[in-house]
Amino acid sequence: MADSRDEPLVLGIETSCDETGVGVVRGTTLLADAVASSVDEHARFGGVVPEVASRAHLEAMVPTIERALKEAGVSARDLDGIAVTAGPGLAGALLVGVSAAKAYAYALGKPLYGVNHLASHICVDQLEHGPLPEPTMALLVSGGHSSLLLSADITSDVRPLGATIDDAAGEAFDKIARVLNLGFPGGPVIDRYAREGDPTAIAFPRGLTGPRDPAYDFSFSGLKTAVARWIEAKRAAGEEVPVRDVAASFQEAVVDVLTRKAVRACKDEGVDHLMIGGGVAANSRLRALAQDRCEAAGIRLRVPRPKLCTDNGAMVAALGAEMVARNRAASDWDLSADSSLPVTEPHVPGEAHDHAHHTGEGNLYS
Repeated sequence: MADSRDEPLVLGIETSCDETGVGVVRGTTLLADAVASSVDEHARFGGVVPEVASRAHLEAMVPTIERALKEAGVSARDLDGIAVTAGPGLAGALLVGVSAAKAYAYALGKPLYGVNHLASHICVDQLEHGPLPEPTMALLVSGGHSSLLLSADITSDVRPLGATIDDAAGEAFDKIARVLNLGFPGGPVIDRYAREGDPTAIAFPRGLTGPRDPAYDFSFSGLKTAVARWIEAKRAAGEEVPVRDVAASFQEAVVDVLTRKAVRACKDEGVDHLMIGGGVAANSRLRALAQDRCEAAGIRLRVPRPKLCTDNGAMVAALGAEMVARNRAASDWDLSADSSLPVTEPHVPGEAHDHAHHTGEGNLYS
C-alpha cells in the first residue's frame, strides 16, 4: 500500500462569493477546512454586495490560511501546490483569492493551479466518498448556478447537459425568503420552515417540464413570480399568509424539478450514479427526494455532507490535488480571474515550463 505522504499535499483558496475558504488536502484526504464568512455583513442588504465581499476577503485571507495550515498540522513549505478558484464568480472577490494564491505560490516556489469553481464542487465529493466514477453525472445547485454536468475526467473533460436559463434555485430561495420576511440567506430558513408545512398545500408551477421544453435546462423565474403573486394576493385580501405551507410548497416545486431532470439525465446517458453538490445540496428535502428517486431508478446517490456542499476551500484543494496527481500543467503567473469561466475549462493551464520559482533567501518561507 502506498504511503499517504506520497500523495499530493495541496492548499486551496476559494473566494468566488462571500465565503473566504481555505482547505488543505492530501490526495483525497481532508486535513483542514477553514472558512471565514461575511454573510452577516450582507444580511442587511438582503443579498451579497460585491464590494463588501471583496473587502472581507482581504481582511480574512491571511488569518484563514494560517488557521488552515495549523489545523492540518503542516507547514506551508510542505505543500506540493497552491490551487485557487479562478472563476466563475464575482470578479473583485476572485481577484483577491487569485492574488493571494500567486503571492504564496511564488514565495514558496510552488506550482499554481487556477481551477473552476463548478468543477471543484464536483471534485469535493472525493473527500467524502472516495474517487469519482468516470464518467460522473453531477447536479450542481447553488445561488448562482443550477447545472447538470457530465464529467469523463474532472481535470479535463466536463460537459454541460443543462443549466439555468434565468434565476438559479438558490437565488429563488433568497427572493422568496425576502418576500416572506424571513431574512437572508433564504435557503436554510425556508428549509427550516418547510419542515413544519404541507408541501401539497399549494400547487405551484414546475418550470420547463413540458414535453417540448429542454430536457435538462432549469427555470425558476416563473415559479418565483407565481409564489410572490400568491403571497401578495393573500395580503391584499387581508388574509394571513401560511408561511410554513408556502415554504414547503415552494421548496417541493424546486426539488421536484431538480431531481426529476437529474434522474432522467442519468437514465438517458446510461450513468448509474448521481452526485449532487453546491450550496442548495444542503437542503434536507432535496437530499431526501433525490434518495427516494435514485433508489427507485437503481441509481447510486453521492452527496457530500452539508459543510462541503457550500463554498469552501477544501473543494478547491481537492481539485488541485487531482491536477497534481494527474500531472496537469500548472497555471502561468499571469493567471487572471475570469468571472464567466466556462465549466468546460476545469482549470486554466499555462505554458509547459517549470513553475517552481525560487525567491531569494530571507523571505518569509525560506
